Amino acid sequence: MSNFLTEHLIYRDDDFMVVHKPAGLLTVPGKTEDLQDCMINRLLAIEPKTLLIHRLDRDTSGILVFGLSKAGQKSISRQFQERQTDKTYQALVVGTLEGGGTVDVPVIYDPSRPPLHIAEPTHNKPALTHWQAIEHLEIQGQAVTRVKLTPITGRSHQLRVHMQYLGHPIVGDTLYASPKDQALMPRLCLHAERLSFQHPISNEAVEYHYSVPF
Repeated sequence: MSNFLTEHLIYRDDDFMVVHKPAGLLTVPGKTEDLQDCMINRLLAIEPKTLLIHRLDRDTSGILVFGLSKAGQKSISRQFQERQTDKTYQALVVGTLEGGGTVDVPVIYDPSRPPLHIAEPTHNKPALTHWQAIEHLEIQGQAVTRVKLTPITGRSHQLRVHMQYLGHPIVGDTLYASPKDQALMPRLCLHAERLSFQHPISNEAVEYHYSVPF
């Protein structure tokens, strides 16, 4: 097994593997030649049976699952599509948030400012995120809050846009935070820490964790 897979593998069997994606690495290749280095291409070079199931933003770290059989890919992909998976993220957000709540506002692509997305209450496709404050911290004199984020839907940039919508953008977010708040940390402080779903063959519930690096 290569050093890359040894370093990033969380679990594997005949039908899927669960890996940790580092921040700054694409899940799939981009359109241009300089954006071909990505998680799936690195895995395909080691394990040619690797099949895409879902994605994380380039700047988000955390748990990804890839298929290793058509049956595994089909079953787990269907669970994502039908919202039968359970995902938890952690983030550091700017300012002080107390308690918990829900953001129920559609998120859509903004063609005038690619690759940005915006919260658009009048749109017909829902975007739903539950949040819970975990602890209060300070970075470079700025109050920040560690939050648990549970996305119920899976829109592009959903968690980043929803936190901005609340007035508490994610620390280090080069798209949705101010330059001052981007500079608080050298990365986007958003991490997919937990993923659970039904095993595609046994139908047993399986759950995977990867500790938060910030």
